[in-house]
Amino acid sequence: MPCSGRQRASGPNEDFPVSDPSPSGGAPSASLSLSVPRLCVSAVSGGGGKTLLSLGLARCWREAGWRVQPFKKGPDYIDAAWLTRAAGRAARNLDPFFLDGARLRLLVAAGTGHGGPDAAPDSEPDRADVALIEGNRGLFDGMDVHGSCSTAELARMLACPVVLSLNCTKMTRTAAAVVAGLTHFEAGVRVAGVVLGQTASSRHERIVRQAIETYTDVPVLGSLPRQRRNPLPERHMGLATLEGDGFSPETDALLTDLAALVREHVDVDAVLDMARFAPALDMTLPPGCAGPEEALYGPAAVAPVRPVIGYVHDAAFWFYYPENLEALRRAGAELRPVSLLDGAVWPELDGLYLGGGFPEDFAARLAASPRVRELAELAARGLPIYAECGGFMVLAEAIERDGERHAMSGVFPVTARFCPRPQGLGYVEAEVCADNPYFPTGSRLRGHEFHYSRCEAAPGAEVPRALRLLKGTGMGEGGDGLVRGRVWAAYTHIFAPAVPGWAARFAALAAACAAARTRGRKEA
Repeated sequence: MPCSGRQRASGPNEDFPVSDPSPSGGAPSASLSLSVPRLCVSAVSGGGGKTLLSLGLARCWREAGWRVQPFKKGPDYIDAAWLTRAAGRAARNLDPFFLDGARLRLLVAAGTGHGGPDAAPDSEPDRADVALIEGNRGLFDGMDVHGSCSTAELARMLACPVVLSLNCTKMTRTAAAVVAGLTHFEAGVRVAGVVLGQTASSRHERIVRQAIETYTDVPVLGSLPRQRRNPLPERHMGLATLEGDGFSPETDALLTDLAALVREHVDVDAVLDMARFAPALDMTLPPGCAGPEEALYGPAAVAPVRPVIGYVHDAAFWFYYPENLEALRRAGAELRPVSLLDGAVWPELDGLYLGGGFPEDFAARLAASPRVRELAELAARGLPIYAECGGFMVLAEAIERDGERHAMSGVFPVTARFCPRPQGLGYVEAEVCADNPYFPTGSRLRGHEFHYSRCEAAPGAEVPRALRLLKGTGMGEGGDGLVRGRVWAAYTHIFAPAVPGWAARFAALAAACAAARTRGRKEA
């Protein structure tokens, strides 16, 4: 049960410990100018062709020799994985729900390698030539009637031109009205161009193009013809996964085909020119800060021994934000990928990060894995374990799906029961209401959830929740988060730059574990 009843959810960034990197007096601050070309791909709604166009542009520009830094708006692991594969650079996530505009600009600077007073000449090869941001849902769709945390709000914060992917199915002149409406709906959002989608014939394309160019000032940059089938594989969370669905050998060929399709039907050079019109953004680093990374994560920890934190990365578990891993590294941890599926012996670990994924698809293999059975022993020995969503499921007594029960580690006396419909989907706001090693009691945090399973306590078991939810579903009854010693397990995923102190606390726990292990060896 949660600690107490629900409270009103706060407004965007209200009452949350998200620091502003602007100066507050004292030592001189450093001014930066973010001048990287950048572009946001959006649409009228979800399913409007944003991902297809974004992937095609990313791969097309990459093949032309441009260094493309992809970003995905909103909490998303799967689209980000596709963008990573298309661009050849790790995609980053940008979301106004988690961070204010100043820190979002720092994320862009850090991701693209632009704008650091400590930038060295040899860092030039790592700098991106263009930032490509894929929006989510419709351009102005947000959390409320005001469009809070929408793609449009993100585009305004980053002074980013928008290219619309417009699904023209069974529509001609009305397309011009749609483009005109989107162009003038909200001040500060610049719709720089439109790419038509799902055009049925050359005549259909011609009429739509003429209508838009007659009634608006927005140029039509191309037209993607109707496809007989979706060229991108899908599953219940959207796009099919690269790792979990086993089609990785065909992925590059698929992306190459997408690039060819976009190159044939879209003026990719004109789209790139739109990105170059993005104005420079002024940023200010906190006093004494060496660059955007330090402003986001704090100064890099210097320690004689770096504790080893394993993170489970295999076909069942691979939902990790690059920022979360980077935050742990900068907090002093050495990260080692490990697997719960392959049976390999793990190195000595001082901490374990169990990310999300699709454990339900691998439940039988996980049930047979000796590594899964060892998790309860590791927890009992005091190993710090931080688990999110799918990671929580493997810490349960069992995963149940389609009437079959698969035994898991049993760290917590609960069952994760897979359901045919989503049980939690969207943003989370929570107050920490139980003592734990990772978050201060009484603090608030923001995260997100997307899960088809629900948490069911074993008969007679007491499973108090560590989070009181102001927004979201979690484990039901207004709560989320289970704690046992140094183990944390919740449906809520966090984004490290929005949760100051999480990485430092996790790394400190791991460091204490490493020190205890070293003392034990000396005493032996």
